[in-house]
Amino acid sequence: MTINQDFFTDLLLDSPIIAAVKDEEGLKRALASDCQVIFLLYGTLLNIQDIIARAKQKNRLVFVHIDLIEGLSGKEIAIDYLKAKTSADGIISTRINQIKYAKSIGLFCIQRFFVIDSLSFENVKKQASYADAVDILPGIMPKVLEKLSKRLRQPVIASGLIQDKQDIMSALSSGAQAVSTTCGDLWFE
Repeated sequence: MTINQDFFTDLLLDSPIIAAVKDEEGLKRALASDCQVIFLLYGTLLNIQDIIARAKQKNRLVFVHIDLIEGLSGKEIAIDYLKAKTSADGIISTRINQIKYAKSIGLFCIQRFFVIDSLSFENVKKQASYADAVDILPGIMPKVLEKLSKRLRQPVIASGLIQDKQDIMSALSSGAQAVSTTCGDLWFE
């Protein structure tokens, strides 16, 4: 299934909490939750197909953080592999070259940005043009999320350091369309 930005945005309106999965136990919990989107932050070249297939069997959208998968290099062939051998819906990456290439072969792309100062804040607007969605870390910066959500055409996802329901509500009320968290208890809110 090829997804587009409108479909993704609509899905986030209905299910704004994204399960960011970092291990096998997290995957089991995410699949038992109501989260419709899963960010895979773990896996290896040997098991990524199986991990994705299990999530797809539960009708989840699956995005692979390609920078974190063991055995997949920062080269285009790694993206070709994901497209040809898995049913992943798209990728997450901090690398613009990965985003550009994945987009060119029809994968949905989420570009992750670490916003640590005013220079990195300005770079989000400059570098996000190829991405279908933007993932901002840390996600507990309401003023930054508000400013970026007004400046970007893509959906904004708040990630990193999301620890409780108050963090979720703050991010969403600041303009983020969704929140990604590894805190499994929040997947059931």
